[in-house]
Parts: sequence; C-alpha cells; structure tokens
Amino acid sequence: MAFRHSRRAKTAAVSAIILGAAMSLAWAQENPPAAAPQADTTTIDDDGTAHITRVIPVPGTISPEAQKAISWRPPAHWPPTLAEQRAGTDTFRKGRSEEARKLYPVNSEEKMLGGVRTDVITPISIPPEKRNRVLINVHGGGFVTDSGSLVEGVPIANLTQTTVVSVYYRLAPEHPFPAAVDDTVAVYKELLKTHKPQNIGLFGTSAGAILTAEVAVKLRQLGLPLPGALGIFSGAGDVSQSGDSEAFFTIWGLGGELKPPSKEPIVDPYVGKTDPKDPVLSPLYADLKGFPPTLFVTSTRDLLLSGTTILHRAFLHAGVDAQLVVFEALPHAFWYDYHLPETKEALGLMADFFNARLNGRKGR
Repeated sequence: MAFRHSRRAKTAAVSAIILGAAMSLAWAQENPPAAAPQADTTTIDDDGTAHITRVIPVPGTISPEAQKAISWRPPAHWPPTLAEQRAGTDTFRKGRSEEARKLYPVNSEEKMLGGVRTDVITPISIPPEKRNRVLINVHGGGFVTDSGSLVEGVPIANLTQTTVVSVYYRLAPEHPFPAAVDDTVAVYKELLKTHKPQNIGLFGTSAGAILTAEVAVKLRQLGLPLPGALGIFSGAGDVSQSGDSEAFFTIWGLGGELKPPSKEPIVDPYVGKTDPKDPVLSPLYADLKGFPPTLFVTSTRDLLLSGTTILHRAFLHAGVDAQLVVFEALPHAFWYDYHLPETKEALGLMADFFNARLNGRKGR
C-alpha cells in the first residue's frame, strides 16, 4: 500500500473524517484484491513530503480474532451523501445496541435532562456505594451521525454498576459548534442538582472523545465544578491541524479509502465559522491545569493515534493525572466490536478506571 504524507499539511477538521469505525459493517462488501506491491520503498521530497510503500504482515502480537478482523477488506469508497452515512450508522447502532444488551444486561429509558434528549442506562443491580454516581456518555459519529450512543454506554453501565446518561447532542451540519458542547453542558448542569461533581464521570469515543475534552474546558469557563474523571477514547484536542497518523490510517486501519491531510484548509461542518484554535473547540490551546484524572485509550492503527497521544502529553504537561493505554495493531474505536478479546480488555480498563476514580478514591 502507498501513503502520501505532508509534514506541513493542515486541516481545520479532524472531526470530518471521524464517522465511526463500526460503520464498516453497514457498507461491508467483497472487494477483490488489487495487484499489491511486494517491496518497501521510500522517496522523500525536499519539503519533507514522503511517498512510501510498506508491506505489513498481520502481527502475531494480537488475538486470532483481531488478526481476522484487521484482515477484512473494507469498502473502497465512502457513501456519497450524508443521508446515506446517517442511514448506515443508524442501521449499525440499532443492531449493535441489541447485541450490547444481550452481552451486558441493563435497563434503559429515554428521558429529557436539561432540555436535551438522553438515554438513562441503569444496571440491573447497583450496589449501595455506587448509587450516588453517574457517568455521562457522548457518542461518536464525526459530529454528523450517531454511531455509538447505547453502543458505548451499555457495556460501561453494566461493568461499572453505575448509571450512564447517554446524550443525544445536536449534530452538524445543521447544528455546528458549540451546539454539542452546549447540550452536554446542559445535561451536566442538570445532574449537578442531584450529584456531587466528584461523583460524575464524562467519557466518549471518537467525536465523543473530542467533545469530552471540549466540555471540560467549557465547564471551567463557566465557573462550574469539573467532573471527577474523564475518559478520552480515541480523540484529539486540535482541529486546526492533522496529526501524523491521519496520513497513514483510515477508520479501518490500513484498509479503505485514504484521504491524506490536505495542504489547503477545508470547510468542516462541525467547526463552522469558529476559529479552529478556539480553546473550547481545540482544548490543546486551553488551560488544562487542575483537570480531573483522565484515561486516554487508542491503538497503533488508529487514525487518531496522534491526536490522542498529543492531547495526553498536554494533560501531563499541565500536571494532570493522565493515563494512556495504546492497544496493538487495532483500528479506530475497535472496542465497538464486542467479539474481540481486546475489546473485553479495553472495556474492563475503562470500567476499572471509573470505579477507582469516582468518589475521590485513588485506585489504579
């Protein structure tokens, strides 16, 4: 496979290409393999642009299930319209949510909180010491679709034995930034009426991971107490430029259509007319000192590997208790696939983190 990467490449839209790794199932189709290069090559231009070919075998360092998953050939092209993208993610989300309920039994009900539609996901049994806690989930889907509301919230509610409120925030392009931030803040303010901030956690995957950091910055701007813990699972903190991993990977890892970062700014439906370096939109430029304990999770074939690790380093520089877990060889948001042993491990790590950090307990 060949990659083209410019070190000077800039884009105003990390989120435009984050449509949820699990969308692959909605458009899965057989693609005959094209003639493939059999040798590694590298040519570097004077401006640093690299033209490379790499022959990458399936690693033996991951589970057999993961080896099979990364060997699948995704569709060569994206669906051409937003309507088709949304139809695809809706199909996936409904099917995967049903699977989640079977594997991780919970109760759920739709409820308006702070004027925002949510799903309140309740474990079958909640121990007395966890009844004063709540987790807020903001789903993935590139800010233009919903690929993961119950998909993300159901397993975590079950594993943490903690109520999860999944937020159906408004989507772009109809509602660009800061609509998603405002909706999540409204839910958080409503939950503050019944919960102490140190007993509230906030987490999300992909666009939801980006939104998690954005909301934390906005809460500080508003003078509101910060939550007790954050979970940033395959995200980024800077929409003004692309990270290196976006030149190498698609949402499926090494397969699928790759659109390397452009040297020209592009119009992003989520960013809209906001300055890409606005500290809420791009938390990398915000004051992160005093932020709550945060868990970052990514993987070595994640297109947001760079974005996740760059933001993690910013948290460390600010003195935040920030942990980073990088899984081997798997693509963006692989924990949407419940059949992988690595997914069980990732979800367990996420649950253990919130169990340890909420209520002010240290733990691992």
